[in-house]
Amino acid sequence: MSDLSVNSDPIIRWNEAGEEKSARWRSESGTPPPKRVVIADDRMTADAAYHLACEGTALLWRGDFQNARQLLQAMTRRANEKPGVRKKKKIAATPAEAFHLHRLAQSQRARTLGMLLIPFNADHSIPLRRAPDVRQACTDAYGPEAKDTPTEPYIASLRGLQGLIGAYEWRKNGVEIGALGARIHPHYGVFAPIRGEYIGLVNEAPLPELAETKSLAFDIGTGTGVLAAVLARRGIKRIVATDQDPRALACARENMTRLGLTAQVAVVQADLFPEGRAALVVCNPPWVPARPSSPLEHAVFDPESRMLLGFLNGLAAHLEIGGEGWLILSDLAEHLGLRTRAELLAAIDVAGLKVLGKIDVKPHHPRVSDTSDPLHAARAAELTSLWRLASK
Repeated sequence: MSDLSVNSDPIIRWNEAGEEKSARWRSESGTPPPKRVVIADDRMTADAAYHLACEGTALLWRGDFQNARQLLQAMTRRANEKPGVRKKKKIAATPAEAFHLHRLAQSQRARTLGMLLIPFNADHSIPLRRAPDVRQACTDAYGPEAKDTPTEPYIASLRGLQGLIGAYEWRKNGVEIGALGARIHPHYGVFAPIRGEYIGLVNEAPLPELAETKSLAFDIGTGTGVLAAVLARRGIKRIVATDQDPRALACARENMTRLGLTAQVAVVQADLFPEGRAALVVCNPPWVPARPSSPLEHAVFDPESRMLLGFLNGLAAHLEIGGEGWLILSDLAEHLGLRTRAELLAAIDVAGLKVLGKIDVKPHHPRVSDTSDPLHAARAAELTSLWRLASK
């Protein structure tokens, strides 16, 4: 076992067969390299592995890859045991406290299960028996530069690899979007449009009359580009879709090409708004005002409602007279006690906006009916809304 130095290019260090060794550390969640590492193989029991992982000791796997998968499954079962089995569960006094306890438990679980590590060669192949070929999945996740420039050998968590492989399958197969009659293909690290109710709202809300004569719309924080595509299919002649994330920009451009919409939709890098004004400005910001625990969570968590407030405060300056801004927002944060309806309405008012109307829909995702979910009460009460806003 050994300590690690963490810098701009993280290095993980360990002792193996009496030698000090090191390799590049790769973590898409931004987790720093573990400080203690031991070598593990097929002889490692699940109880021993889970005990070491809970203590913060990582296991660098040298055995059969499929056995590593089975070990991770066994560790996951132990992590999923009811809290009362291992230690007394703390009872939350408020919905907000329940949310924060849930987030803490999720973080601890992810940290523990992320302690099973596997080695990679420079070409993203895995030098373990019965290892799958994950080179294309890694290349797609790590970006175009990986296709042209060889990397160096590195170490990453098996759980992280599984997430990467799952994202690769989403990208390859796509997500069927009823409003488009086509599939959207999300890239790794870009929020997949699997909750279709918000897409339905954008597809069904009445377009502002101004859009008939000034047919320009902005899609703020476009992600996969799904809402821009819906607006294009609804007849908006020109859409400017913005995002800051390079993965999202590449994803949206690829989807517009697949759908044959590149003549209608321009995908541009911008901090919220592009230049100019539009008849319609649409934004589906992250719905929960909390701090992301990893870069991949930015599509869900919006610290201090920065994107929401940025959209509201800049909207009036980017609307044509008679234009509308559509804010797509779940009220889950309200049911969790993280934001009140009064605070949202006050933010709309301070931004010089008025509410023209609101369309609500009940989500139908599996968690709504999962009574074992610590946040079930809030999820069961959740509504997703399209707020129609205009300048005062």
